Amino acid sequence: RGSLWQMPQLSARHLRGREELHLAHLVLSFITMGYLWQEGEEGAVKVLPRNLAVPFWEVSQALGLPPILSHADFVLANWRRRNPNGPLEIENLDTIISLPGGESLRGFILVTLLVEKAAVPGIKATVQAVRAILQLDEETLHRALRELAEAIGDMSKALKRMHDYVDPAVFYSVIRIFLSGWKDNPAMPDGLIYEGVSAEPMAYSGGSAAQSTVLHAFDELLGIRHSEESTPFLQRMRAYMPPPHRAFVEAIRRAPSLKQHGLASGDARLRAAFNQCVSALADFRSYHITIVTKYITVAVAKARAGRAEPGDRAGPLAGKPPSALEAKGTG
Repeated sequence: RGSLWQMPQLSARHLRGREELHLAHLVLSFITMGYLWQEGEEGAVKVLPRNLAVPFWEVSQALGLPPILSHADFVLANWRRRNPNGPLEIENLDTIISLPGGESLRGFILVTLLVEKAAVPGIKATVQAVRAILQLDEETLHRALRELAEAIGDMSKALKRMHDYVDPAVFYSVIRIFLSGWKDNPAMPDGLIYEGVSAEPMAYSGGSAAQSTVLHAFDELLGIRHSEESTPFLQRMRAYMPPPHRAFVEAIRRAPSLKQHGLASGDARLRAAFNQCVSALADFRSYHITIVTKYITVAVAKARAGRAEPGDRAGPLAGKPPSALEAKGTG
C-alpha cells in the first residue's frame, strides 16, 4: 500500500490494441487485489486511491470488462511460454504476474489454463454443430458431437492435475482471499469506492471459473438448464467475460435447438452422441465439486481446527485463513 500511494497517475490513452489493454487490465487488477487484501479480511479498505482507480476504470471501459480481477485476467491473459518455441505444456509455461501463494498459485493458474486449452476442440465442434444443424448435415453434426464429448473428457483429465500442483492449505489460507470481490462479501459489505470515478461505492464479484466462456457455450448448445438458485449467478458471471466471448455465447443461445433437432430427426446415433456430451459435462461438473470440496470445504474445517499448515512458500498471510467466505465461492 505504501508503494501504491507513491505511484504516479497513469494514463491509459497511449495503450494500443487488445493485447496491450488486456495486459494493463491484468497488471492493474493484480495491484488492486494486493492493495485491498494485503492485511487480510480485517484490514480491508473502503477506498481505492485515485491513481489506481482512474486508470483501472479507463482500461476496463475500453475492454468492456469490470474493474476487478476476473477469469479473463487471472488465467486467459496471465501466461507465457518459457521457451517461445516450446509446447503449451505446464513444464514450458509460466505466469506473467504473481501474488502470494508460491508454486501453488502458479499451479492453480496454469492447470486452469490447461483446462481451457483442452476445451478448444470443443469450442470448434460447437461452431461446426450449429452450422450442421442449419445445413441439415447429420454426418457433420454427429462427428462434431463426438469431438465435443472427447474435449469435455480431456477437460476433466486436465482438471485432475490440480492435485499435483496445488496445496489445499495454501489455496485456502493464502491464495483465495486475493480472488475475493466486494459483492456479497461480509468482509466488504458496502462495496468499494473508486476514487475519482464515483463517490458511491460499487460492488463486483470476485474471480470465478464460472466466468469462463467455455461451459456457458456448451450449456447453450446442449440446452442445459440450471436450478433456480444457480441461474441468476451464472447469468451475472457473463458480465465478467470479454464482450466477444459474451457475444459468442449469445449467438449459440440464439441458434436452432440441437436437442429439438435430435429428437425430431429420430436418429438413434445422433441421440446417443448428444447424451454422451451431456454425460461428459455432468462428469466434469461433478469432478469440479470434488475439487471444491477438497480445496475449500475440507480446508475450512482444517483451518477452523487450527491445523492449516501451508506447505510451500506461502507468503505473508499464512496462518490467517479468511472466514467471511467459508460457505461461498470467491465469485
